[in-house]
Amino acid sequence: MAVTSLNINIDRSHYTLYQLKKWLCCCYVINDVTRNLNYLRNNKLKENKMKKTWLALGLGLLAASTLANAQSRLNEILDNGVLRVGTTGDWNPMTMKDPANNSYRGFDIDVTTELAKDLGVKVEYVATDWKTLVNGITADKYDITGSASLSMSRAKVAGYSQPYFYLAFVPVVQKKDLGKYSDWSDFDKADVKVAATLGTVQEKMVKEFFPSAQHIVIEAPARDFQELLAKRADVSVTSNVEAATLVEKFQQLAIVPVKEPRKPTPIAMLLPQDDQVWINYVNHWVELKKTQGFFKQTAEKWGLKGL
Repeated sequence: MAVTSLNINIDRSHYTLYQLKKWLCCCYVINDVTRNLNYLRNNKLKENKMKKTWLALGLGLLAASTLANAQSRLNEILDNGVLRVGTTGDWNPMTMKDPANNSYRGFDIDVTTELAKDLGVKVEYVATDWKTLVNGITADKYDITGSASLSMSRAKVAGYSQPYFYLAFVPVVQKKDLGKYSDWSDFDKADVKVAATLGTVQEKMVKEFFPSAQHIVIEAPARDFQELLAKRADVSVTSNVEAATLVEKFQQLAIVPVKEPRKPTPIAMLLPQDDQVWINYVNHWVELKKTQGFFKQTAEKWGLKGL
């Protein structure tokens, strides 16, 4: 009986050892599989990381190549030998067009002619108007404009050179009506007709200054002061620069002696917003010419008096 019991215990111990070996073997296999899976997973992660690195490097090289191949407007001007200038031809004494021969003269014309000379290229004037002045820059119709008042709405889509002249705005009326008006508030009345040219800084300005007045907005080539001359408007707001030339040319007009001009504003040239090389060149040129007295002399030539 004891022998039988011993045999049973031995058999059980063999069975347990066998099971233990099987279990250990399974553990080894599982561990080996796990180790291999981890190895593969780590390699996959490294591979993905490497792919991302090469992709980023490739995109960077592509961007650098694109930038290198993108020519600045400055290079195009030098290669073509022509500087295209957008000008309205209706802002005395900045830019005035002679319809007889389609030529231009004025402060802006002298400035851009000098710029073209220093570039060593010819200048070509492209006719535009105030409502499409900025569009001409964005549509590549010209490389630069003549003088334009600095406006943040324009600056959203176009670049500016640094300023080289400053102006402010004054009201102009019929000389016989001078007794009716003494300051800005006199024009903010329902029975007053205020003229402005579409697309100009003045168009927004008169609506801001005189919300109660009647606004007469006309399109170029007509001008707001012509409405005043024709007595279809009571007042026109313009720069102190143009006002001085208007009252000299048309003796029936006069500048209202307001306490002070409004909206002191720098003027500068418009350029393509995304071409910093061209903007930098023009800015350096403006700074050099200011230092040499060119802008001061040109302003004096055209009777311009800044602020």
